Amino acid sequence: MSQDKTERQLNLVICLLATRRFLSAQEIRATVHGYGEADSDAAFKRMFERDKRELRAAGIPITTGRHDPFSDEDGYRISRADYELEPVELRPDEAAVLGLAARAWRHAVLGEAAANALLKLRTAGVPVDSEALPAITPVLGTDEPAFPSIWQAVRDRRPVSFDYRKPGQDAPTRRELEPWGVANVAGRWYVAGHDRDRAARRVFRLSRIVGDVRVHTSGPAVRVPPGVDVRSLVSARPPEPEQTALLEVRTDAAHALRRAALRIVPGERSGGSGWDLVEYPYTDETDLAARVAEYGEHVVVREPERARAAVVEHLRSVAAAPPGAEPEEMPRPAGQPAPSRRAGTSAEQLRRLLMLVPYALSHDVRVSEVAEHFGLTEKQVLKDLSLLWMCGLPGYTPGDLIDVDVEAAAETGEIIIANADTLAAPLRLTADEAASLVAGLRLLRDLPGVDSDALTRVERKLRAVAGTAVGLADSVDVRVDLDGEVARLREQVGKALESGHRLHLRYLSGYADRVSEREVDPMRLVVQDGHVFLEGWCRLREDVRLFRLDRVLELSVLPVSAEVPAGVRGLDLSGGVLQRSDGDAYVTFELDPGARWVAEDYVCEAVREMPGGGLRATLRTPEPAWAARLALRLGATGRLVAPAELAGRVREQAERALLRYSG
Repeated sequence: MSQDKTERQLNLVICLLATRRFLSAQEIRATVHGYGEADSDAAFKRMFERDKRELRAAGIPITTGRHDPFSDEDGYRISRADYELEPVELRPDEAAVLGLAARAWRHAVLGEAAANALLKLRTAGVPVDSEALPAITPVLGTDEPAFPSIWQAVRDRRPVSFDYRKPGQDAPTRRELEPWGVANVAGRWYVAGHDRDRAARRVFRLSRIVGDVRVHTSGPAVRVPPGVDVRSLVSARPPEPEQTALLEVRTDAAHALRRAALRIVPGERSGGSGWDLVEYPYTDETDLAARVAEYGEHVVVREPERARAAVVEHLRSVAAAPPGAEPEEMPRPAGQPAPSRRAGTSAEQLRRLLMLVPYALSHDVRVSEVAEHFGLTEKQVLKDLSLLWMCGLPGYTPGDLIDVDVEAAAETGEIIIANADTLAAPLRLTADEAASLVAGLRLLRDLPGVDSDALTRVERKLRAVAGTAVGLADSVDVRVDLDGEVARLREQVGKALESGHRLHLRYLSGYADRVSEREVDPMRLVVQDGHVFLEGWCRLREDVRLFRLDRVLELSVLPVSAEVPAGVRGLDLSGGVLQRSDGDAYVTFELDPGARWVAEDYVCEAVREMPGGGLRATLRTPEPAWAARLALRLGATGRLVAPAELAGRVREQAERALLRYSG
């Protein structure tokens, strides 16, 4: 990173903010420290044009006008009205929901933008509390590698091109899209827009984009048709004719199938076990075969015959799979500390300084606080302060330079800044910052314990101060769609949190085909990946656990006060709701193109492309039986290859299931 470049650009910002008239390029060259290093007019022009472009990209509004009415030469200045964040007053309930909205992005790509927006608002005197409403934790994930580029394209109204692989497609195809917006549906991100090659509206799932996304920076801007509802485009699915299969299901097995059943006829019990008849709706025999095969010998299709034959063919492909093998090498265990962030580019350092100066002038702030906020080391913060000490108004005498007590910062951690009135007001919100807050507010609309009136009021005020920067938010949809049963459970949990009562759950494990009875002292609701989770102290496991509400079979509020043990904290969700354990097993699958969805739907420790568009994917699980069920479900589209012993058990399960159909 060039310290000289950051110093020059900061001096340019200070100069253009302080001037009352437009300054010509030559005046800027002669007065702003740093431009004197240009050894020719051409070198200065390149340097100045690059600086203007980068400052404008950072949200700094450099405007152009005539510096002399008798000259045709352009001049430059920064209007304070366009630069400074307008005053905003928030009530306590509004400040609380705004802090919660920013928290939604804490562990995602836009986490830094949301945090910086809060810092600017606090500098402007807004008492935003990012830790308010602790009983609710919204979490937005943006794990798709394509997300940053697609977000940039939507923000800047630019076309994109990328390689896209449809489910079951051997090779990706090149697509060129005019993006209209992005939406998060059921925890997955999609982009909708005009497909130039197909000359029609199209929707693309971001996790199916292969390789890098090219953002086209030339040509006309994308025009979004009025009234476009991206979420409706994503959610639109043509209805398919539904059929019904009659299944024989072993008692206390295949609970997920039972939940979707049209009707269950209990069968006779012998020794506590038996078989039930289940009427199960389906639209496609291949999909039905996969869902039935997942449960091995515990589920048998009785009719129709075509569905029965599809299951037999599916199971035969699993039983005939070649023996597994131990993986070539085990992936590095997840959960190792990520490397600390570096100080970043010159543009990032400049943005930090423009936020730090007004904040330090209006608050008592310490080096450690700044380091934590920006993800830096304290040494890097001290380096920033040392650079700031060299900047100021043209003239650059001691009375013109910003006064920074670098010694106090190094010895006591206290940040003392003076003689910086030019930068005393916080910079207006960027498009990313404004959109991250507004999108976060929308995520909260259907959550219990959040004042909907406060949400409406704070969004209106945020739009007023953000101006055109908030327009991006209208192209982003992050609402959580809940069915009626999950919405009812969410309401019950919300009331239990408010009243402080214990809950009783009948819960279907996400890993094992098993239902357990749990008593849980609720701690908070977590919203992530399109699902709502209850986090609480599980009295059965004597530990903090997450319970996905769509897996709760029954819930009741007990007439007992919740008692979370002293010192117990919520789970660290920085890596998502999936919690790791040293005892997890590693399992490796070889996936055909039609089974690439495994790498999209589950967190993988390692993924490697294979010839023909397939994947070799390694996952972690606390329950190897779950991996065996997944292998049974994949059929001919994928196979479990490691560990070899588990792969052998999968083939045996498929063979036992086939015996149920031979007769």
